Amino acid sequence: MKILVVDDSSTMRRIIKNTLTRLKFLDLLEAENGAQAWEVLVQNADVGVLITDWNMPEMNGLELVKKVRAEQKYVDLPIIMVTTEGGKTEVITALKAGVNNYIVKPFTPEVLKEKLEAVLGTSD
Repeated sequence: MKILVVDDSSTMRRIIKNTLTRLKFLDLLEAENGAQAWEVLVQNADVGVLITDWNMPEMNGLELVKKVRAEQKYVDLPIIMVTTEGGKTEVITALKAGVNNYIVKPFTPEVLKEKLEAVLGTSD
């Protein structure tokens, strides 16, 4: 399954991708902002999960989520928001926009594993 990791920080993308690799997810795509992520998503019809940051240039994560959810073919695509925006208002805003799960930075690999399992409906 392809997982698209979107974050303007190359370090954060690497941390998430390393964690996913340890969890045996090897088909990973990446983008550094929402606009780039949209292009990657359109070019890769078999993306199974979208993991996105909120605060990014060009198109932020919330705008990306809204754009993705506006397309019928992506209505069921699991989306996890990984962000420093940890306030209750931000979480509610993201969930209303269509995010399936939410992780506040900094996070542990175990948290990412749990949230990914939750959106995929899998567990050990």
